Amino acid sequence: MQDCAVREAPGRMVATECAEALAPVSADAPPQEQLFGAVRASRELGLKRGEFARAVQLGLVRAGPRASSGAVRFTRAELDRVRATGGFPETLRARVETVAGADAAAEVLGVGPSRLTRLARCGHLTPVGYRINRYRAVVWLYLAAELREFAVREAGMLRGIAPPADRELIAAKTDLRPRAWRGRHVGLLLRRTTDPWERAAVLASVLPEEELRAVVPDPAERIVLAALAPPPPYGHPQLPAAAAVALPLLRAQDPDEIHWYRTSLDFALTGARGQSKSTPERGPT
Repeated sequence: MQDCAVREAPGRMVATECAEALAPVSADAPPQEQLFGAVRASRELGLKRGEFARAVQLGLVRAGPRASSGAVRFTRAELDRVRATGGFPETLRARVETVAGADAAAEVLGVGPSRLTRLARCGHLTPVGYRINRYRAVVWLYLAAELREFAVREAGMLRGIAPPADRELIAAKTDLRPRAWRGRHVGLLLRRTTDPWERAAVLASVLPEEELRAVVPDPAERIVLAALAPPPPYGHPQLPAAAAVALPLLRAQDPDEIHWYRTSLDFALTGARGQSKSTPERGPT
């Protein structure tokens, strides 16, 4: 099992952003409970903005209580814990290092770009993020550390012909990269909360609107889930033209993938509704 993803069969779906937010230091809190916004926290750890965002996404830096505005904050204790990790900051930087696109990822893996693309399209490599380039094409991001680990663990896949299963996927023009990324993204978000309504909101955010309405017919519950929905992942484009290209990446596509998220959401809602019965309000407590 990888550190930041749980593999789920069939379909090699990986079940697993960081909300960059500015928040001032809480001056009235005692030193051991000082709260920092993301910009200050990244500076305290000596990380670039993208490195810090990736560290939060992967759970390497844990967010603390949110500000009343909803902005993510980080405790002094958490920053001290990260700094006390062996090899800091080099080890942390190595774990969040990413490479963008097939050429750069192939170089790390020690193969040609076409083999890298085939391995990723067939679900052997899971992207950790994406960006949209100026040609409005999706550029997938990979963790460099995972590529190096894969090269050692699956050395046989770096040479020779593709196995039969991969050849079938290639013939069908299958591309598992979006699905694998969604699974990882959802799984990482679920790891960051234990609140049943927030967990349900994470699962709901991946479903197409018509599917969500079928699972959650109550409009009031859909309002709660929409209010708790996670923000787009770090790196999601802001320009409308690029955002339109990236938007389909956020929604489940294949029938079996949609079924998986519908079933998971239904289960999560059972727990969330049970919580609401014991409290005077609908939603997280």
